[in-house]
Amino acid sequence: MPAAVRNIVVLTGAGISAESGLDTFRGPGGLWEGHRVEDICTPEALARNRPLVLDFYDQRRAALGRVKPNAAHEALARLDAKWAGDLLIVTQNVDDLHERAGAKRLLHMHGELMSALCEGCGGRAAFGGAMLDGPECAMCGEGGGVRPDIVFFGEMPYEMDRIEAALAEADLFVSIGTSGAVYPAAGYVQMARHFGAETLELNLEPSAGSYNFDESRMGPASVLVPAWVDEVLRG
Repeated sequence: MPAAVRNIVVLTGAGISAESGLDTFRGPGGLWEGHRVEDICTPEALARNRPLVLDFYDQRRAALGRVKPNAAHEALARLDAKWAGDLLIVTQNVDDLHERAGAKRLLHMHGELMSALCEGCGGRAAFGGAMLDGPECAMCGEGGGVRPDIVFFGEMPYEMDRIEAALAEADLFVSIGTSGAVYPAAGYVQMARHFGAETLELNLEPSAGSYNFDESRMGPASVLVPAWVDEVLRG
């Protein structure tokens, strides 16, 4: 780890949750659990077949109850609790495994399975049950317009300004278990380097953007991440 590191930005992707046994969205042939992306993760899909889209995310939400955070999630939560400098964990994942491990300084750029979004007022709230019947929004009281709080293809990820501000101040940028192929997250390593941060990739295998990192370490996240966190906390 470079000397004088105080501000750290960590980006996590599907690889960190896959080790908990959680299926990743993207499967063989570019399908998401047997569905075309266009059928379950676009605003047009929601308008065309709302029950199919809501049922897809209800099933993914139910799957969260069958998995637990792994050693990588727990190590990042330990870093969160003990790191005296600035830390922002940006996750592309919509599961709640980081939270369940105890992470607090966390941002879900692609939304959250355990949250609902009102299409009327834009309010976001904890999800309380199956969405097939369109529960009322707790903020505006309207019914029928509540959807999964998921950033669909073609929509803007959450809190881009906050992420970019953190990257501008980062001394170290670490990417964990992400393909490096989906923008805007795929561009964060170049942005971090532009602002002078050291960059590190922890991944099961080389990603599409591995060549952009100062250092890449290959192996399971549940092994690499705890070892890296130990290294950081030792100083």
